[in-house]
Amino acid sequence: MAFDGIVLSAVVSELRESLLNGKVNKIYEPTKNEVILDFYSAGKSVSLLINIQPEFSRIHCTTYSKPNPFQAPNFCMLLRKHLTGARLVQINTFGLERVVELCFETYNELKDKVIKKLIVQVMASHSNVILANSNNIIIDSLRHVSNNVTEILPAREYELPKSSKRSFYELESFNDFISIVSASSEPIDKTLSDNFIGISRGFIQSILKENSLSYTPTNSELEIIYNKIKYTLDHISQIVLKNDDDEYCISFNPEKLPLEVNSFLDHFYYKKETSTSFIHLRNQLLSLISAQLKKYSKRLENINAKLNECADMEKYKIYGELITSNLYKFNSNENLSEVTLENYYDNQREITITLDKKYSVSKNAERFFKKYNKLKNTLQIVSLQKKETEIELEYIQSILFSIENSTEISELQDIKDEINESNIIGKPKASSMKKISEKYNKSQPISMNVNGFTVLVGKNNKQNDMLTLKIANKQDLWFHVQNIQGSHVVLKVENKDVPENVILRCAQIAMQNSKAKDSTNVSVDYCQVKNVKKPSGAKPRNGHL
Repeated sequence: MAFDGIVLSAVVSELRESLLNGKVNKIYEPTKNEVILDFYSAGKSVSLLINIQPEFSRIHCTTYSKPNPFQAPNFCMLLRKHLTGARLVQINTFGLERVVELCFETYNELKDKVIKKLIVQVMASHSNVILANSNNIIIDSLRHVSNNVTEILPAREYELPKSSKRSFYELESFNDFISIVSASSEPIDKTLSDNFIGISRGFIQSILKENSLSYTPTNSELEIIYNKIKYTLDHISQIVLKNDDDEYCISFNPEKLPLEVNSFLDHFYYKKETSTSFIHLRNQLLSLISAQLKKYSKRLENINAKLNECADMEKYKIYGELITSNLYKFNSNENLSEVTLENYYDNQREITITLDKKYSVSKNAERFFKKYNKLKNTLQIVSLQKKETEIELEYIQSILFSIENSTEISELQDIKDEINESNIIGKPKASSMKKISEKYNKSQPISMNVNGFTVLVGKNNKQNDMLTLKIANKQDLWFHVQNIQGSHVVLKVENKDVPENVILRCAQIAMQNSKAKDSTNVSVDYCQVKNVKKPSGAKPRNGHL
């Protein structure tokens, strides 16, 4: 279900118990859509996360740290100026409106005690964080808004969002409920969501699912729905959340733990955000690298076409030599379309050479020599280009393999850094891949135990280089599938005799973490790490031997 007014009320109910009278220690703005306030309350630190990203808009306590920009954004600096050291004295909600008002007691420049308000709108695309004074005059907001509906700008008075929906609290009886529902022909979940503040379709759907009710309920079924909503609103402080497929739904527990709803939402949205970020970054990198793979493949195709042209260069040299050696047979002013000569390179067999009639016979000979020399030079240049392009293609394919086999966002961040550092994309495209932060947790090679031996597996080029060149000792054993993109696998020897079955298992691990994982017969190279070399200045690779 969505983060609706009911869930928000349950969150705020817990926040009142845990955060009231707490002092603000630190304030962060990790992204343009997030603000984190660190409180010191009742002898412990508690972090409050506010997120206004439309698909993840919410407010709750969090235990997950997030990377911060090197320079704090302007709104973050403003919050630090007004709220650092302030004491949270009140947390207000407005019925089931998805708006929370955090009231802070602090001191102004004249050391007078004043109230500052942090107003949080958790309303999808209308979400916002607003700092106001005690008279609701806006000091500033995370997102400035000015349209026909509302105006959230500095020096304006803050007003609650206007809504044509009704409050469920205003209903006096079940008959009032029936009169509203009967006026709509929509399914009951949409009807209630469209008519009542803070009640989401997901919440109604969970009631229907739990009680096996129809989306076009009878009056008796409507009474069940009405009573369920009323019970929920009367027992906000007992609400807990439980998983329901990929979403969550409401349950009740009179003996719930402190911040239980907050903790659930923290883990739920962290997992959801991480998964979404992983998929987004993975698709971004796949698109970028696939474009480069296509570009370099096309370049190699053009190079091969030029090499095919160079295959005939010796023919033009022979034509020139044969014509030059027989020039005495032709009139110097005579222009011919072809000549037939004895080829002393082929047992004096006759050969017919096509000429350009615009030029004399001797001039045609010169043109054949010129074409030969041009193709000869082209062959030298293009052969070098082919070697370089094949190396780049192999490197791009190794990155593509790493992306396809990544399982964590930190691994993708390593690959993203590697792409930015390499020259395969160029500065414009590399800079367009906006860097989130330098402070993310670096990914680490996989560690596993094989019959008492530690085995490490790199998941991308950077990990492979770090594993082989920095982590592994010279006496450790290194494994890699022969001539195929794959992970470096290092067996930590630690001065022990390595049995054959462990070596075979490491070879299997190398195969399973390579492009050959679906093959039935694969060759795997292995040697001591001291025999693995990387050329100076070379890019990270899936294998060096």
